[in-house]
Amino acid sequence: MWRNVVETHIIPWAFEDVELGAKILELGPGPGVTTTCLGGLTSDLTCLEIDPESASTLARRMAGNGVRVVAGDGAAIPMADSIFDGAVCFTMLHHVPSVVLQDRLLREVIRVLRPESVFLGTDSVASGPSRLFHLFDKIAPVNPQDFSERLRAAGFANVQVDVRRHEFRFRARKPANRGDQVG
Repeated sequence: MWRNVVETHIIPWAFEDVELGAKILELGPGPGVTTTCLGGLTSDLTCLEIDPESASTLARRMAGNGVRVVAGDGAAIPMADSIFDGAVCFTMLHHVPSVVLQDRLLREVIRVLRPESVFLGTDSVASGPSRLFHLFDKIAPVNPQDFSERLRAAGFANVQVDVRRHEFRFRARKPANRGDQVG
């Protein structure tokens, strides 16, 4: 059921009118449902997963598909500066356990993106059903009302946050010139 939601709803909505380029970073793929969809959209996909067991399982599952899976923390991305054409994360930011760590992740994403690259994703809006779904998880829901400001504070420009009833999507761009942070 989740795969169907990802393929027919989340990915098309997130990518609507956006192209990321060839070399993409996916943050927090978990079991890799979104990774499978992304594999068809790019020729060079790197996934960064904080849970070593999930990373290992995903690496085995994606073997031979040209997808690189790295075990690591999005708040301390173990990769060089300015190497990706785009970055994505889908329904995972609320699993980063604090606003401080979420903001650190945003700063790390902009660090590894090339100038003018896009960061996009989706997350759920805090609600009764989402709290029930995550009853025993440690989560830090992301408030879409102030997420634009958080993206700008991390250095992103051309920020857009669109909210639906149970979810929101965001798009932001690393400026060509880090001093150009309007929008």
